[in-house]
Amino acid sequence: MLNLVTHRARPRGAPASPSPIVRLSRIGVEFAGRSALSDVSIEVVRGEIMTIAGPNGAGKSTLLEVLAGVRQPTRGTREVTASLAYVPQLVAVSPLLPITVGDVVSLGVPSRTARAPRRRRVAAVLDQLGIADLATRSFAEVSGGQRQRALLAQALARTPELLLLDEPTTGLDADSAACIRATLRESARSGVAVVCVSHEHSVLALADRTLRLDAGRLRAMGRTPAS
Repeated sequence: MLNLVTHRARPRGAPASPSPIVRLSRIGVEFAGRSALSDVSIEVVRGEIMTIAGPNGAGKSTLLEVLAGVRQPTRGTREVTASLAYVPQLVAVSPLLPITVGDVVSLGVPSRTARAPRRRRVAAVLDQLGIADLATRSFAEVSGGQRQRALLAQALARTPELLLLDEPTTGLDADSAACIRATLRESARSGVAVVCVSHEHSVLALADRTLRLDAGRLRAMGRTPAS
């Protein structure tokens, strides 16, 4: 569910580098001879929110998968110099899955983390997403909005420098959607780069930059106008 890329840590207290932490150069992806992405080049820097927009079938999720490293491009190069977490689209969960909300979040903490720091990290992100009271509830039995909050908490438990999300607020209740938007803003303010696929105006309005894809090609990229 999450994909981690290790890197050499920046010294504590040093200023954030303006250099991109992500570079995609002339990316192309093909499925069975059909072009899903063609000649896409982007850069992402720390602390920005970038949204990816476009019609259905434009290649938005495919581009996010390339960024996450879960799909290899047919052409082009991908360079990521930051730890990352990837939250794909919300899917149905079997009610037979024997895992709690707290367990799901705990899976995001790096495996070598000692027990006490692990518990503290899980508790912190559960509280940040407003689901601390759901820690012992079955993940399959909570609402879709609560599951999405748990998956975002799982991603944040990894303390990523790059956060990738695919339609994180689509179909959610208003409270969960607002909580997720606030968390994305807070993450960016703390220096995390956020890249988010969305068609919802409330999410697009958060962005510093918006990419617009159509038929697998980058049609526009620019600063998001202030609302």
